[in-house]
Amino acid sequence: QVQLVDSGGGLVQAGDSLRLSCAASGRTFSSYAMGWFRQAPGKEREFVAAISKSGGTYYADSVRGRFTISRDNAKNTVYLQMNTLKPEDTAVYYCAARGGYASTDPRSYDYWGQGTQVTVSS
Repeated sequence: QVQLVDSGGGLVQAGDSLRLSCAASGRTFSSYAMGWFRQAPGKEREFVAAISKSGGTYYADSVRGRFTISRDNAKNTVYLQMNTLKPEDTAVYYCAARGGYASTDPRSYDYWGQGTQVTVSS
């Protein structure tokens, strides 16, 4: 089993940057694909980015070129570097873990962090 703790959210202005972190417990972190999802008020949870066990990365069209997902297996941590933030990026961001391949479907993930709020003002 994996426990995930999200951190790094905050209130920023449009154009600013933030880096989210997700720390995982356990000694098998490297065997999990990791994803970042977000949920805005009144909207469904949506895919943001994912990284496979081997480091392959995948992005939603809305964030490609602005966000970067990475992982440090030695630190059991996955990151989401968010640049050129926009007001429409405002949401609660969640990291998630699953065995197997990276996926864009939140329903396929087994473990979830508690979420961290990102608010981007215009």
